Amino acid sequence: MTLAVVAGDGAPGPTRSLARFVRGLRYDDLGEPTRHAARRHILDTVGACVAGARAQVADAVAAVYADAGIGGDVPVPGRAERVDPLSAAYLAGASAHGLELDDGYRNGSVHAGAVVVPAALAAAHRRGAGGRDLLAAVVAGYEVAARVSAAGHPRVRWRGFHTTSTSGVFGAAAAVGLLHGLDEARLMNAFGLAASSAAGLFAFVQGGGDVKRLHPGHAAREGLLAAMLAARGLAGPPDVLEAVDGYFHAFAGDDPRAADYRAPDLFAGGPDYAIEDCYIKPYACCRHIHPALDAMLEILDARDLAPADVARVDVATYKVAAAHAAAGWENMGTAQLSFPFVMAVGLHRRNVDLDDFSAARRSDPEITADCGKFHVTVDPQCDADYPRLRPAKVRLTTVAGDSFAAAVDDAYGSPLRPMDDDALAGKYRAITAGVLGQEGSEASLDMLWRLDRLETLAPLADVLARPV
Repeated sequence: MTLAVVAGDGAPGPTRSLARFVRGLRYDDLGEPTRHAARRHILDTVGACVAGARAQVADAVAAVYADAGIGGDVPVPGRAERVDPLSAAYLAGASAHGLELDDGYRNGSVHAGAVVVPAALAAAHRRGAGGRDLLAAVVAGYEVAARVSAAGHPRVRWRGFHTTSTSGVFGAAAAVGLLHGLDEARLMNAFGLAASSAAGLFAFVQGGGDVKRLHPGHAAREGLLAAMLAARGLAGPPDVLEAVDGYFHAFAGDDPRAADYRAPDLFAGGPDYAIEDCYIKPYACCRHIHPALDAMLEILDARDLAPADVARVDVATYKVAAAHAAAGWENMGTAQLSFPFVMAVGLHRRNVDLDDFSAARRSDPEITADCGKFHVTVDPQCDADYPRLRPAKVRLTTVAGDSFAAAVDDAYGSPLRPMDDDALAGKYRAITAGVLGQEGSEASLDMLWRLDRLETLAPLADVLARPV
């Protein structure tokens, strides 16, 4: 894939370049590695949707919809009720992010799948699209979300915004725009409309609450709405990404008066398609903690150490990750973002899964007493390497006074250390069987692996929307 250079006289800016890319994307032009990556990430995201559909936040959203009398014919993975397309995208997006199981793109710190896949599924159902249409739309959506997020990261994060929601809305608009067959001008309108719905504050890290779970749902719904409005001829601000008072100025720029902000790294680096450069989570917690967790588990396994053997664990990592060092574990949402709690769970359990964030585990005196053993600092080299890598250095000191060290450049599940198809299928079964039943889990898994051959997505939607 070749994308236009954004710098220089006469070259298209980011908004038009992305619209032109989306307009020109065709399933038949995608190589098998890209198609396989798309199948994997749709599968993983659908699994997260199904598992998260039973979470408290999903139940709360569904209850509000019921109170409001919202209905329709669009299914939501993991839930029995059907709603309108906008509500389906919102509910599925909140579900996908509801348990910290969803994928992500390191360079932009964005959970693309939880936004793009719900929006694309809702639009595909309404338009009667097939599996190939869905795969192409998801590739387009990931590309746009990834490029926009990477161009602004970490500036967007340090200004207090959640990139998944702020840049994800463009990915949703791109995926739905491709499914609707929008031309370049209308795709630019869709981006222009979507930009005014870019939102999501990072206050949840310290303040807690479940609003983080809602951010992908908001972005999925608003991106879908923007594309639908553009399809009806509604115009948005042109060149909205790079315009004065546009997206980059508002969320990542230093000087709102600079008229020529071009985000020169918008299309820099990475493989042919961003979806091939996304990670899949093995642990149900914040991805920024995974590298340190992997390094500590490496030491524990190599030395066969018990929790009581460990006196202190020093973690040196990059600044964005270290920002989670002070997060508490009063509720599930903060616990999944808490460096000390997640590491203490890993110390005791040699793994971290959903059950580890239950109220019982969060109040387990053996685990909570060891949270004070973990000390997180910013390492200049790690910070310089981020976001090209997600590095962490761990030094574990035992009660006996021995010291052991391990370093990880990126966590398990990344393209550098990928989770293979068997492991991915195992994750899907583990998180969906309790909602769909074993038969439904296996049937949906089979269809997701062969999406290319599904002329209609209706059979898949029926299986996913019939929870036990």
